[in-house]
Amino acid sequence: MDVLRRERADPTVEQAPAGFASLYREQYGPMVRLAYLLTDSNAIAEELVQDAFVRVYQRWAHVDNAPAYLRRAVVNACRSHHRRRFLERRNPAEPPPPVELPEPDGMWELLAELPPRRRAALVLRFYEDLQVRDIAVALGCSPGTVKSLIHRGLAQLRKGMDP
Repeated sequence: MDVLRRERADPTVEQAPAGFASLYREQYGPMVRLAYLLTDSNAIAEELVQDAFVRVYQRWAHVDNAPAYLRRAVVNACRSHHRRRFLERRNPAEPPPPVELPEPDGMWELLAELPPRRRAALVLRFYEDLQVRDIAVALGCSPGTVKSLIHRGLAQLRKGMDP
């Protein structure tokens, strides 16, 4: 059982430098608290602290005072976060253009009655104008299956359109 656990273990954790795990255990809480006080968001604080620990881990061999380096990394991450938010507010992204939905008609009602895979094949073929091989990739099946789905879907639509 231990052999299986060792094989599944994350190799980066096994290779972690001596002292890094204790730094993480001792400093995670205080660093999240610091980041929270600087960002006013617990979720953002946790994310920034995780990123700071990654930076410390990457530079571990060159760091003399790990707690101070970590604290500085957290403060810098918080400053970068605020800088990004400021720029996002000053230069807001343009909202995407409104989506034009097709006019509902009898065909949409018939399409809604089809099984999901047939409907997907027909919509991808006739509304998205994809080739059979592209539809096969999108649906995760063979091109022959796509042709069958389209054929059966069209037959079911024709049957539904007959008075």
